[in-house]
Amino acid sequence: MQKGLTTGFALLLILILAACNRKPADKKTEDVIPVKVMALQQEAMQPALYMSGVFTTDDETNLSFKNGGIIKRIYVKESDAVKKGQLLAIIDPTEINAMHQQAQLSYTKARRDYERAKKLYEDSVVTLEQMQNAKTALDLAKQQMAGADFNTATTVIRAPQSGYVLHKFANEGQVAGPGMPVLQINGAASGKWILKGGVSDQQWAVISIGDDATVTTDAVPGETFTAKVIKKSEGIDPASGTFIIQLQLADPDRKRIASGLFGKAAITPSHKTNAWVIPYDALLDGDQNSGYVFITNDNKTAKKIQVQIGKIENDRLWISRGLENARNLILSGNAYLTEGSKIKVVR
Repeated sequence: MQKGLTTGFALLLILILAACNRKPADKKTEDVIPVKVMALQQEAMQPALYMSGVFTTDDETNLSFKNGGIIKRIYVKESDAVKKGQLLAIIDPTEINAMHQQAQLSYTKARRDYERAKKLYEDSVVTLEQMQNAKTALDLAKQQMAGADFNTATTVIRAPQSGYVLHKFANEGQVAGPGMPVLQINGAASGKWILKGGVSDQQWAVISIGDDATVTTDAVPGETFTAKVIKKSEGIDPASGTFIIQLQLADPDRKRIASGLFGKAAITPSHKTNAWVIPYDALLDGDQNSGYVFITNDNKTAKKIQVQIGKIENDRLWISRGLENARNLILSGNAYLTEGSKIKVVR
C-alpha cells in the first residue's frame, strides 16, 4: 500500500510540474477584412439648384386714383379681359370739379386784371411794376388751371394695356386715398411670363444671369417649360428672408398659365465646380446633405470620414467636400469596418 501511495504522489508531482512549465497560449491575431477599393479623382459637376415660386408677368400694374375720393363705379371684375384705353373705374368728381371751377374763376379774374393793367400802363396810369405783377398773377392762375385740368382727367382709371384683371382691391362706395391700389391688371396677352421665387444665400452666390432652367407646374402636368434667369435681387427680401430670383419662360402656352399659380424650377448654374463621383452603396449613415465613407491611403488601414453631398444622380453621388486628402475609396466590406480596421485589398 505504501508503494501505491508513492506512485500516486509521483504522478501528481509530474502533473503540477507540467502545468507550471506550460507556455501561455498565443493571443488571437486581429482579423484582416478583405475589401475592394477605387481610386478617387475629381470631375466637373453642375448640380441643379431647386427653387419654387409663383407665376407672374413682367408688366403687372397696380392702378389707383391720383386724388382721393369716393369710388362711384367699378366696371370690371377679377379675371375680366380688358382692352387698352377701356374705362375701368371712376370716383365721384364733385369735389374735384369744384376745385376745377375755382381754378377757372381765378384764371378768368387774373386775365381780366392783367388786360386792365396793361391798358392803364399804356395810358401811364399804373407803373411798369404793377403791370408786371398782374402778368405774374395771370401766369400763376394759368398753371393752377392746368393742374385742375389734370386732376379732372384723373377721376377715372383706364386700362394702360390689354390684358386681364388680376385683383380688385376696393369696392364701390369705398373711400380711396391718393395712390391706393384699386385694381391690378397685367398684359398677359403680350407680356412675358416669369416665375419668381426665393433661394438661399449659397444658391444665390452660384446662380448667374442667363443660367438655363426648367420649370414645371401642377396646372400643366407632365409638361416642362424652358426658362432663363433674368434677374437676381441684390438684397434679401425682408418678408421671406430669401434672395429673389426671376426666371423668364420661353413662350409658354398662355392659356394654360395664370398669374399666381405655383411652379417649381431646376436651375443649372453655368459656374462649374469639381467633385468626386462615388457609388451610392459606398455611403454610410447618409442624409440629404452629408454622410460617411471609409477610405484608405495605405491599403492596410481603414479610415472613416464625413463627406458633403453635392448632388445625387441615379446610383451615383457627387461629393463636394471631405475627400481632399483621400486616395482610395473602400467599396465593399465597409459594413464590417470600424475606424482603424486592418484591411486587405482584393480584386
